Amino acid sequence: MTRRIAPATDAGTTGPVERAFADVLRRLDPATDPRVLRAAELAMRAVALGHAAFDLGAADPGDGAPVAEGWRAALHASPWVARPAPGQAADPQAPLVLEGDLLYLRRYREYERRLAAGLRRIAAQPVVSGDLALLAPLFAQLFPRAAQGDLQARAAALALVRPLLLLTGGPGTGKTTTIARLLLMLAAQHRALDDAPPRVALAAPTGRAADRMAQSLRRAVEELRQAGVDAALCDALLGQARTLHRLLGVVPDSPRFRHDADNPLAYDVVVVDEASMVDLPLMCKLVEAVPEGAALILIGDPDQLPSVEAGDVLASIVAAAGEGGTLPAAVEAQLAPLLGAPAAGDLFAGAEASPLAGHRVHLRRGWRQADSLALAPLAEAARAGDADTAVALMQSGTLRGVHFHAGQHDPLAPALRERLLAPWRALAQETDPARALLLAERARVLTALRDGPQGATRLNARIEEALAGVRHAAYFHGRLLLVTENSDRHRLFNGDIGVCLPDDSGAMVAWFAGETGVRGFHPAALPAHAGAFATTVHKAQGSEYAEVWLVLPRADARVLSRELVYTGLTRAREALHLCADETTLRAALGRRVQRVSGLRARLVAAS
Repeated sequence: MTRRIAPATDAGTTGPVERAFADVLRRLDPATDPRVLRAAELAMRAVALGHAAFDLGAADPGDGAPVAEGWRAALHASPWVARPAPGQAADPQAPLVLEGDLLYLRRYREYERRLAAGLRRIAAQPVVSGDLALLAPLFAQLFPRAAQGDLQARAAALALVRPLLLLTGGPGTGKTTTIARLLLMLAAQHRALDDAPPRVALAAPTGRAADRMAQSLRRAVEELRQAGVDAALCDALLGQARTLHRLLGVVPDSPRFRHDADNPLAYDVVVVDEASMVDLPLMCKLVEAVPEGAALILIGDPDQLPSVEAGDVLASIVAAAGEGGTLPAAVEAQLAPLLGAPAAGDLFAGAEASPLAGHRVHLRRGWRQADSLALAPLAEAARAGDADTAVALMQSGTLRGVHFHAGQHDPLAPALRERLLAPWRALAQETDPARALLLAERARVLTALRDGPQGATRLNARIEEALAGVRHAAYFHGRLLLVTENSDRHRLFNGDIGVCLPDDSGAMVAWFAGETGVRGFHPAALPAHAGAFATTVHKAQGSEYAEVWLVLPRADARVLSRELVYTGLTRAREALHLCADETTLRAALGRRVQRVSGLRARLVAAS
C-alpha cells in the first residue's frame, strides 16, 4: 500500500515557535477557544512540514486533535479566523484563514491565491503570433518529425501562440534541447513581426542549476549554429542564467524583491528551469513580477522532490493543466502549418477543462545517460513506486553502471572506501581553480538525512578526515564547500559549490564559478557554508554528478519517499551506487510525498 507523507497532528509535534504563536493569540484574547489555539499551532506546524495549510479533515482525534465538527464550529466563531470568498483577499487582521477544511496562516493563503491569479492572468493574455506559415521552413529544419507527433515540436509550436508553457519530463527527455529550439522560434517570430529580438531571462532556483541550464543551452545553440541555423537568431539566445533571487533582485534584510507587480521584470520571456524546487512564496513573487505581455515558461520534473519550503507548486500546476488540453479551433488552425492538420486536431486532447488546459507538454522518457550507465529501468520503477521491480533490478546486477551495496550503509567501509575517495583525491593535486571546479562535479554522496550516522553532516566530516587526516586544517587543499544562504553582496547563493585551493601567494582561497570566470574568496569572508562531499538529496536537486553514492538510513524514516529515491538516483550520469537494505528501499518506494495545498483547486476554478 502506498503511504503518504502527511502533516503530523499529535501533541508532541508542535515546538516552541508554534506554541509561542498560540500564546500570542491567548494573551490578546484570553477567551480564545483552546481548540482554536490548537488549530493555530498545527497550521504553523504544517508550513514547517512543507504544507501550505493544515487539513482539519485529515486530523485524527486519537492523536490529540479535537473532533472535526466541533473544531470547525469553534474556528467559524473565532475572530482570529477569516473566511473570505475563494478569490477575495483575506482580512489582514485575522492571522488564520479557513477554506473548507484547509486552515492556512493568512500569508500562505494569500501566496496561493495570488499565485493562482497570476498564472491565470499570464495564461489568458493574447499573443500576437503573426502568420506562422512564414516560420514553417525554419520549424521544419528544427523539428523534422513535427508531423509525426514529435512532442518537442508540439512544445515549440505551443510557445508561439500561448504565453504560458509548462514543459515537463524526466531526465534526458530533451527539455533543454526543446527550450533552445523553442527560443530560436520565438526569435524568428519576433523578426517576422519586425520586432526586436525577445529579451529572454534564464533562471533556476539554485546557482548550480542555473549554471547547468546556461551551459546546456550554449551547447545546444552551438550545435544549431553548426547545423546552419541563422547565426543572428542563435546570437539572440546567448545569455547568462541566474538564480531566481538574483533575477528578482534581493533587498537586504527584507522578504521583498526589487521586482514585483509594481516594478515588473524587463523581459519578454522568462524561462525557469528545475521548477519543482521552487516553493510557494518564491513562485508567487516570480509570477507577479512577470510583466503584462511577457511569456513564462516553467520547466521541470513533477516526479522529483518538491521544494524544501512550503508547497508542492509544480505538481499542483501540472495537475491543473493536465497532459495538455483542447485548444480552440482557431488556434489549432494556426498550428497546422507547423504541425500538420492531423496532429493539430488531437494535439492537446484529453485534459481536464481548466484555465491552464492546453498549456502543458509532457516529454516522454528519453533518459540521457552515458554508455557506461543503464539507469532507465530502475528510474522508471522508482518513479512509479514499483518496489518489486526496483529490488529485482538492483539484485540482478544486470544494469550497466548500477551497483547495489545491499545491507551496506557506510560508503567509507573498507570494501568501498578507495573507490569513493578516488575522484576527490585528484583534487589535492589540482592547482587550477577552473579545472578543480570541473573535478568537483565528478562524485557526490547523497543522503536522505542531514543528521545521524548516515546523515550528510556526519558523512561529510568523515570524508574530510579520510582525505586530509584527523587533524586537518579547516580549509584544506581540495575541500569542497556548499553555500547555504543567499548573499547578494558576494553574488553567492544557496547551493553554489566551491573548492579550496591556494592562490599564487600560497594563501588558501575558496574558488567559485561566476558569470565572468572563477572568483576567489578568503574562507573567513564567505557567507554561511558547509562541506560538500556529502549532501542531502534535496540540496543536490538541479545538479548532476558523474558518480553518485545514494545512502539510505538503516531504519525507515518519515522523509523517505519514492520521490527522494527517484531524485537521488537520477543525479547520476555515469555510475550509481546505492547503499541500502531491501526493507528500507521498499519502505521508501511505498511512500509518496503528498502535501496539503489548495493551489490545484484554485487553478482549475474558472475564476
